[in-house]
Amino acid sequence: MTTVAFHTEGSRLTGFEARGHSGYAEEGADIVCAAVTSAVRLVECTLNDVMGLGAAVKIREQDASIALRLPGGLPAAAESTAQSLLTGLMVYLTTLRDEYPAHIEVLEAE
Repeated sequence: MTTVAFHTEGSRLTGFEARGHSGYAEEGADIVCAAVTSAVRLVECTLNDVMGLGAAVKIREQDASIALRLPGGLPAAAESTAQSLLTGLMVYLTTLRDEYPAHIEVLEAE
């Protein structure tokens, strides 16, 4: 099962960690894992490459896991966009969880 844990400080999303293989199909043919990976990469690329926050947004990749952390003190416009991206990711992954409940879990943790 893929588990995605969103981290918060109060009402602010500060990042997430996604880990594990969903088990929907074999690696390379798993549409649930592909959907999660694609969505996570879109958020990461938007924050780092499009918005230019590469020095601020921390990405950590390990075997079957990826974590993203936002720093505090971002300019207001960047913070607003980052919050929208992370919220959108959470909504998308929650919808995916509702469609494939045996293969993905979405958590929120402080």
